[in-house]
Amino acid sequence: MLDDPAVALTILTLALFVGFEVISKVPPLLHTPLMSGSNAISGITIVGAILASGYEERTVSTLLGFVAIVFATINVVGGFLVTNRMLGMFKKKI
Repeated sequence: MLDDPAVALTILTLALFVGFEVISKVPPLLHTPLMSGSNAISGITIVGAILASGYEERTVSTLLGFVAIVFATINVVGGFLVTNRMLGMFKKKI
């Protein structure tokens, strides 16, 4: 089913549209707690990217898998840093 480029492009377009609509409706107050939840999703993305890059059927899939690993890792690390900073704001000062 996904061998057809038109189907894959349609799924990508719909995913982009739905993702933009969902994220744009999130109030700023909830952004940081949701960032923690998105770390779990990015972790799943890292696993999928490792599988895609290790498949080695084509050089393009290996390259795109590597790029996905890099970006998802940056997202996870950034999310944890933001969450740690947010939690640090609630600690009592000595």
